[in-house]
Amino acid sequence: MRPALINGCFCGNIFVNLLLHPLTGSSWYVYICIEVANPYRTLPSVDRLLSDERLKKTCDLYGQMALVDLIRDELGDARQAIATGRPPPTLNDLVEGVERRAQTILRPTLRPVINATGVIIQTNLGRAPLSDETVSAMAAVSRGYSNLEFDLDAGERGSRYAHLENLLCRITGAEAAMAVNNNAAALLLGLSALAQGAEVVISRGQAVEIGGGFRIPDVMRQSGVHLVEVGTTNRTYLRDYEDAIGANSAAIMRVHASNFRIVGFTESPSLAEMAALAHERGLPLFDDLGSGSLIDTSQFGLAREPMVQESVQAGADLVFFSSDKLLGGPQAGIIVGRRDLIQQLRRHPLARALRLDKATIAGLSATLMHYLRGEALAKLPVWRMVSLKEEDLWRRARRWMRAVGPPASMAPGRSMVGGGSLPEESLPTWLLAIPQSEGIDITELARRFRLNEPAVIGRIERDVLLLDPRTVHPREDAALIAVVKSALSLQRS
Repeated sequence: MRPALINGCFCGNIFVNLLLHPLTGSSWYVYICIEVANPYRTLPSVDRLLSDERLKKTCDLYGQMALVDLIRDELGDARQAIATGRPPPTLNDLVEGVERRAQTILRPTLRPVINATGVIIQTNLGRAPLSDETVSAMAAVSRGYSNLEFDLDAGERGSRYAHLENLLCRITGAEAAMAVNNNAAALLLGLSALAQGAEVVISRGQAVEIGGGFRIPDVMRQSGVHLVEVGTTNRTYLRDYEDAIGANSAAIMRVHASNFRIVGFTESPSLAEMAALAHERGLPLFDDLGSGSLIDTSQFGLAREPMVQESVQAGADLVFFSSDKLLGGPQAGIIVGRRDLIQQLRRHPLARALRLDKATIAGLSATLMHYLRGEALAKLPVWRMVSLKEEDLWRRARRWMRAVGPPASMAPGRSMVGGGSLPEESLPTWLLAIPQSEGIDITELARRFRLNEPAVIGRIERDVLLLDPRTVHPREDAALIAVVKSALSLQRS
């Protein structure tokens, strides 16, 4: 009979087996197998991996120091895996693991994407794309020094507000202007500087949540302002404002319902009527336009969005609006209005905390120049997308379909303005449509689009993946087609 193996263990490089006598069950002898291979010794050194030709591109992209750290982390995980009984990884496994780590850890998380959703001002995708002139202006002042707060004529300290004020006043007709880092900040500054500890009268139907949990009542409370709501959700009369004004009132405020609409049995006074009442009682009128258009949107078949120039003309003392939505520029919050009030805002301590950097000022200046020159529709991507003709979109969608081939087809659809602007308003378009079918999982296909380089973002409706050319720049067409064809080919394989 053969002896029975009951135990085995490593002792350095020697493997020891304890065996039992086959008849009596007592210990019989120890059988020793010498020089069994140590799996840890199969792991390559850091230098060996560092010199692997396949990691050269990763080294060039992220640098040798970063790559050494990734290699050490990968080898550390490999040792832990071996300790749990798993086989040692191959050299290929280790190289691929290091590359995955580089993609996950070192690759920039903020990257350009192709927006094929058909939502022009897509908040999740960075809102308004910028004009070439705007991008160039931002790059130009970022490469070196600039006269951000230096008066070149006088040879002494200047003001960063001067770079934007003249342009904003010429375009809107206001006496003075300034800009901070977004419209929520603009409103916070205005209320903190001019109404802290006092009351601001607002219609109950305008105490809204704009998006991302941002609520008008919350920002008013944060400013130290006491909110006085008047009227009802759907109907507020001028007399409601008049009755609410008291000794502690600091201002009347209107908030444009930019991301929703109340229809039917509604009533609200005009801005001019509100301005007349406010001035009669010695109060300023604040007008928060949110998106804030400088162009009449009704010419494109859309509802008419309130224009900044009209608010100034109607008598609003301060008008607040964003620059990265319908204005089509970099992110900022703009305030235009009475000179004395703007001067108070500039002197407030919050103004320094909320001020713009040099690149944003340069970009916003370039964007505003498009309006001053009358070229906004041609130069600014937001307005170029809004004004695209349906027949041009049909031709582009057809080119996409022919380049991609089956199962892609064309379908009519609607594009949205988005960004909290023109709620429920849409524009006719033509779409590239890829339906759910045997061999085509559109959820997985959309994921492959997103994980590509560049990422392509579409939308899914009724089990059909849709790509809208309205929000895709023509120079991105070739890249989009390549991503779609590659992802479809991988799904079929």
